[in-house]
Amino acid sequence: MIIVSRPKKRLFIVLISLAALLMGGAAYGLWHIMVPGLAALHPALPLVVGLAVLFLALSLFVGIGGIVLAILGFPTIRFFYFWAWNVINLIYPIAIFLGEMMHISKMRIEQSFIEVSNHLVRRQHIKVPADRLMILTPHCLQLDTCPYKVTRDIHNCHQCGRCGVGDLLHLSQKYGVHVYIVTGGTLARQAVKKVRPKAILAVACERDLTSGIQDVFPMPVIGVLNRRPNGPCFNTSVDIDAIEEEIKTTKETVATMKLAREDMRKFISSFEEGESLEEDYLAEESGADSGKGEKNQ
Repeated sequence: MIIVSRPKKRLFIVLISLAALLMGGAAYGLWHIMVPGLAALHPALPLVVGLAVLFLALSLFVGIGGIVLAILGFPTIRFFYFWAWNVINLIYPIAIFLGEMMHISKMRIEQSFIEVSNHLVRRQHIKVPADRLMILTPHCLQLDTCPYKVTRDIHNCHQCGRCGVGDLLHLSQKYGVHVYIVTGGTLARQAVKKVRPKAILAVACERDLTSGIQDVFPMPVIGVLNRRPNGPCFNTSVDIDAIEEEIKTTKETVATMKLAREDMRKFISSFEEGESLEEDYLAEESGADSGKGEKNQ
């Protein structure tokens, strides 16, 4: 039985920070070696290349800084979200390499990556109508002895309760979300192209979730790890309550954002009204001072 524990976001953050330091140090070392040759070509070349190296290093750390700030709860603009993802995709292989050098399993790193990714997506407060949300799961969720083919149409499921497919079909009928069960990456891409969702709720193992999240970027993906009581890729299961909670949270986020916007409108309205009252007050004071001056004359 494979038990998935609660992953720690800080593991992936530490690894990509070390990877960024390694890349920055390597770039600086390469620049330092190249300085004599660059100077021989043109006196300004060492400075130009040095500035380019500095810009690269700063870009990496700005992206990582954006991730850290988002995890700590600070508001981040959408630009930092995209930039952070570009940085992650660039240095992810180096982070995996460093983890292996430290005898950290790739599975643990992938779990931490998925947790970081989910946090960044949730911080965007994306509004997704139920009919534009897609649940994507692997075919190993279906009982291996089931005679009904659900990879093309989940409605072929008879909802016998022996696996999680029937529960997903129930969620689809209850909330109006799209559910697709696929046998691999090709069918997954076909399903995404067909539905054209605004967000994906993906269920899979660490490896498939990690590659899938990176493949469909910038489309937002919430990853839910499957349960593997019989080993990988065989009669797996999923926490249906967690999937339903993600759907509910999306709807609650929309309602919360509407309330926040309404509160902001009220605040701005009261502020503008306060400014108007202040202007009237200053005008009255100015008029009173003028009257006093005329009397004194």
